[in-house]
Amino acid sequence: MAASSSFTFSNHATLHSLPRRNTLHTKTQFSVPTKSSESNFFGFRLSHSSSFSPLSSSSLKSSIFAKVNKGQAAPDFTLKDQNGKPVSLKKFKGKPVVLYFYPADDSPGCTKQACSFRDSYEKFKKAGAEVIGISGDDSASHKAFASKYKLPYTLLSDEGNKVRKDWGVPGDLFGALPGRQTYVLDKNGVVQLIYNNQFQPEKHIDETLRFLKAA
Repeated sequence: MAASSSFTFSNHATLHSLPRRNTLHTKTQFSVPTKSSESNFFGFRLSHSSSFSPLSSSSLKSSIFAKVNKGQAAPDFTLKDQNGKPVSLKKFKGKPVVLYFYPADDSPGCTKQACSFRDSYEKFKKAGAEVIGISGDDSASHKAFASKYKLPYTLLSDEGNKVRKDWGVPGDLFGALPGRQTYVLDKNGVVQLIYNNQFQPEKHIDETLRFLKAA
């Protein structure tokens, strides 16, 4: 069994009908795995080799306020795909792009999301859209993930989470988890939809398809 570190949070509520010294204490305790090879925590695979680390107070502050907003041209970037080949966002200009940031390969929530995009991929193609997934995992991890679940679309490796930070993708759980956020870009590369939902990954597919069909 993996070792774990425990954190306890106390909520204090003073009972007004009792003397001040009487205080009601409620405690919530949970454990965060440490030095384990893998642990599924809210759909995010934690490991000692993960390139993601909790945000500092300054980076957390910047993550709360989106840097890429609706109506704005999405900034270009170049990242390696699952085959180690450099891919630039501008390559897809001329068609709608569904760009989704996800926490990690092969975790439950991310697998559900990836497979939902796979199962609806023909619908995205019919809408003329390209699907791109981005996480901090390396190209080898992406290749294994894509092969295991037969994912037909591009996965990009944002090691160090530079693009995630540049785009201002908000984190969850006070920055301890990378956020799950989807952007829909029109054929000119302008952001037309931003959807964020960490714990219901399949809704990203529903929302983006609904938008593309209405566009």
